[in-house]
Amino acid sequence: MPRASETLWELAQAAAERGGDAEGAADKALLFLGSKAGGKSTIILRCLDREEIPKPTLALEYTFGRRAKGHNTPKDIAHFWELGGGTSLLELIRIPITSDNIRTFAIVLVLDLSKPNELWPTMESLLQVTRNHLNKLITKLGKTNPKVATEIREKMWNNIQKDHPDYELIDPFPIPLVIIGSKYDIFHEFDSETRKIICKTLRFVSHYYGASLVFTGKPDTLLLKARILINHLAFGFDRSKSVSVDQNKPLFIPAGLDSLSQIGPPPASDSDIGKLYAHTPLDLWKKVYEKTFPPMRNSDLKDSKDPALDPQYAEYEIDAMRTQKNQELEQYKRNASKSWKEMELES
Repeated sequence: MPRASETLWELAQAAAERGGDAEGAADKALLFLGSKAGGKSTIILRCLDREEIPKPTLALEYTFGRRAKGHNTPKDIAHFWELGGGTSLLELIRIPITSDNIRTFAIVLVLDLSKPNELWPTMESLLQVTRNHLNKLITKLGKTNPKVATEIREKMWNNIQKDHPDYELIDPFPIPLVIIGSKYDIFHEFDSETRKIICKTLRFVSHYYGASLVFTGKPDTLLLKARILINHLAFGFDRSKSVSVDQNKPLFIPAGLDSLSQIGPPPASDSDIGKLYAHTPLDLWKKVYEKTFPPMRNSDLKDSKDPALDPQYAEYEIDAMRTQKNQELEQYKRNASKSWKEMELES
């Protein structure tokens, strides 16, 4: 029974810290991260059948959903976390996922297809930081609870059959991963060659990490396939085994149902590929992709908007005090400037 004084944030933190029993019967949880203004909030609301108008996510936000798998059955609860700010708030990833609940979590990475130059650096930054955090948790569990650590490492390969031709060539993500390409309605207007490069690259990355891949956009009917994947991870509904790899249509490829032979080589000539120095297949695809879509600088990817100026967080007394302090600061700067000028004249 929660205390009357507990806030929603405290309850959310408690939910994140709860682990499951030995059979993994705990509530499932998903962490949504990805491109700034890429549509994460919209996807969450639509998957939970909420018709609210999404608001910009300030930092790390929490909500939950309930689903019943059949009539007269108890509803399962799933926890939905969303990281705002694109790649500017990476350190917050460690808050919802802990060693106590890592077995219940999945990652949903939302990438804005309408901004190809931001796609790779956004994806790389978020997946690297998330994977590093997960690996640290698994290493810690290896010392305190080796059985659970072994279970997590084994589950990484659940979607890849041992007889899959690429079994030795891929590097599955530590926990389930879904990659969503958003704003397909804009992406669909790109020229054929641009779509081909982006589609092949995302297919390779998803397959390499043992992830599912799906494209979404307007109208909301394009969200149906994404809902299938999310409901599977959050509530245990059946996972679709249909596949769509046509670059002229929204991609839909559940984890383990693609292959390197179907994806083909990186979209570049043999001579160009031969000139590229890469340590791994992933690095080679990165260099080929960035040759066509030079990455944005990290500073360009960060959110420059001041949340204190956002009207949805307005607080009259706090804002009035902030305005007063800003005025005092400006006056201090003017006085300091005069003092320095006087010192220069005297010298």
